[in-house]
Amino acid sequence: MTEPAGPADATGSTARARLLAAVLEHARGGGLADVSLRALASAVGTSHRMLLYHFGSREGLVAAVVAAIEADQRKVLNDIAGDWTGDPEGAVRAFWADLADPSRHESERLFFEAVAMSLRGRPGTEGLRETLVEPWLAAAASAADRLGVPADEARAEARLGMAVTRGLLLDLLITGDRAGVDAALDRYVRGYVDPARPRPGPEDQPSPNTTVTDTATS
Repeated sequence: MTEPAGPADATGSTARARLLAAVLEHARGGGLADVSLRALASAVGTSHRMLLYHFGSREGLVAAVVAAIEADQRKVLNDIAGDWTGDPEGAVRAFWADLADPSRHESERLFFEAVAMSLRGRPGTEGLRETLVEPWLAAAASAADRLGVPADEARAEARLGMAVTRGLLLDLLITGDRAGVDAALDRYVRGYVDPARPRPGPEDQPSPNTTVTDTATS
């Protein structure tokens, strides 16, 4: 999360937290994509100067909102891991159901908007990169461990799961094809997450010197 532009005293931190909570509530109701700072300030009962003081820029405010939303989602993941202990398939399906809920779509669009701004190096979004991957890997690896995934595989499993769910979520937001992305998620779960499926080990990988013979006939 980006740092406030003004002094980081206790009063300022409390005011910033209060403003962030108000903006979060507004974002969940109608989004921030086409809202100016002045209009947003009016909607949450403050001035655009106060938003600039605490968040530095519109980009900084969006980054702070997304970081807060992401923290909430990691808590959801942790709760689901506790509810589905020992059942990674059930946990993945439950987490996907939460992500794909239409009530979350506005904040998820905001997430991808903020990611794009961060990748472009927009001022105010520098700190967002620190929240996009590593905290998720740590949270997902911890969840994977609770779900029975071997410790030496948990981090790689977490990265793969994060890539799959974020990719499918982007697909859903672009296409609106819930049936299609649900089918893709189901294929991933049944083909990879299912604990009954044997995982390939190093001995199962082809040797770099192996010659592949083309057996196709004309």
